Amino acid sequence: MKESAEMLNNRALIFEHEGQTEESLACLKRAATIEPFNPLIWFNLGITLKNAGRLNEAKNALEKAHSLNEDDEEILNALAVATMDAGDIDVALALCAKGLSQNELNPRLWNTFGVIYFKKDDLELASEAFEHAVTINPYYYDALFNLRDTYDSMGNAEGKARCEIQMQSIKNTAESV
Repeated sequence: MKESAEMLNNRALIFEHEGQTEESLACLKRAATIEPFNPLIWFNLGITLKNAGRLNEAKNALEKAHSLNEDDEEILNALAVATMDAGDIDVALALCAKGLSQNELNPRLWNTFGVIYFKKDDLELASEAFEHAVTINPYYYDALFNLRDTYDSMGNAEGKARCEIQMQSIKNTAESV
């Protein structure tokens, strides 16, 4: 059987799911040599590296994925998160702003924007970003969680309580499925 980038990518996902990160990375790196212009392979490599705590390498792989597909919002969001995690907050903000200029209805980018502002200790802008995310998708649990924590940090007990009610509703719905 001939080795293909698709087969290696699929094998890498299985390895990663099984906790075999080094094997996953080996497959993805090999796949990237076979298809160096495949943004999905670079994206998966970046995510796997990020999960392994190799933030600068993750950022580089995600930058490559983004350069190959600048319109992919998932790649852009992952790049913003990796950039933030690597400590480059201003670049991460710029990446979110770029993504939101392309699609202002992307709740994940709004959530990431909020996380960045929270890290910058700008709770007002963080809450606004999380509120945008939740307005777009009222069932976006991570954004609700982040908004709840932001409201808590701001001393907004009423907002915190509303978030907790919505979060419990989501949990109850998930448990009944």
